[in-house]
Amino acid sequence: MSIKRRELLKIFGISALSTPLISFSSHSPSHGTSPNIIIKPPRLRIGDTVGLISPAGIVDTEDIQQAQKTLGNLGLKIKLGKHILDRYGYLAGKDIDRAADVNHMFADKSVTAIIAMRGGWGCNRILPLLKYHLIRSHPKIIMGYSDITSLLLAINARSRIVTFHGPVAISSWNQFTLDYLQPMLLQGKMVPMKNPLTTEVRRRIINPGIATGKLVGGNLSVVCAMVGSPYLPSWNRRILFVEDIGEDIYRVDRMLTQLKNAGILSQLSGFIFGQCTRCSTGDDPSLTLMEVLNDHIKPLGIPAWYAAMIGHIQDKFTMPIGVNVEIDANQGEIRMLEPAVV
Repeated sequence: MSIKRRELLKIFGISALSTPLISFSSHSPSHGTSPNIIIKPPRLRIGDTVGLISPAGIVDTEDIQQAQKTLGNLGLKIKLGKHILDRYGYLAGKDIDRAADVNHMFADKSVTAIIAMRGGWGCNRILPLLKYHLIRSHPKIIMGYSDITSLLLAINARSRIVTFHGPVAISSWNQFTLDYLQPMLLQGKMVPMKNPLTTEVRRRIINPGIATGKLVGGNLSVVCAMVGSPYLPSWNRRILFVEDIGEDIYRVDRMLTQLKNAGILSQLSGFIFGQCTRCSTGDDPSLTLMEVLNDHIKPLGIPAWYAAMIGHIQDKFTMPIGVNVEIDANQGEIRMLEPAVV
């Protein structure tokens, strides 16, 4: 007796949510790779064109001028998204238009890399409108942080390409940031990342040890907002890094509890909390951030530490999502085991 389509959907509905909803035809120019293989984007070269987009919060002409000057000083050309100055309330335009700019930049053969202008809020809204097959067929560097976490994780999960948690276009592209970004993206080097001795925030070991796995993560609030959606990569044996800004400690507790109860934390091989910028204990009695991290992360028994140079800070690492790394919690070091670009 045949099973009706509706019954099949009931049987397979749950697994469908955890599987990248993407298929590839024989003509896909995806280097002949299996859809399960991570593709690395081409490296950035002096003279290349960078596409600037506003997939989240609004920007103005001064922001664009600042970004053009910053990237121009690095020897890069600029191409602006068609809707980069659009406004729709607190969003940089309608969802369909912000998504169109992402899709168009990946399809544009003159563009080598894509950088978000800023974070804010809005990337989660456009995830269903992205053309993941197109993106995989035209792998490119895409970079940003904060709300851009949504794009980075979804494109990594659904298009299976390496993405980059790093500065947005209006960030302070200071020498510290460039010392990590340029060797990784322009020279294809495996860059070791370790806090300088002069950093103001003291590094704290949660669990000592060394672990390996694919790097994944971003803004903690955004990651939690994506839980239950089909836009997150696998967590099995991953190294998770997170960061946040302006959150009371009880909110960080709540978000880590969500990841724990969703079965995510128990799958990890390592954990890094970057910086929690302007995170407060509030006026009421509170746990400290380290107490919260010890409650949730220490029982996992995996190598973990707090205060890596990741987050809403001026001096930041560029974190390649989807690349195999080795972490050393004793030294607070992240070591790439493969290049992130080709």
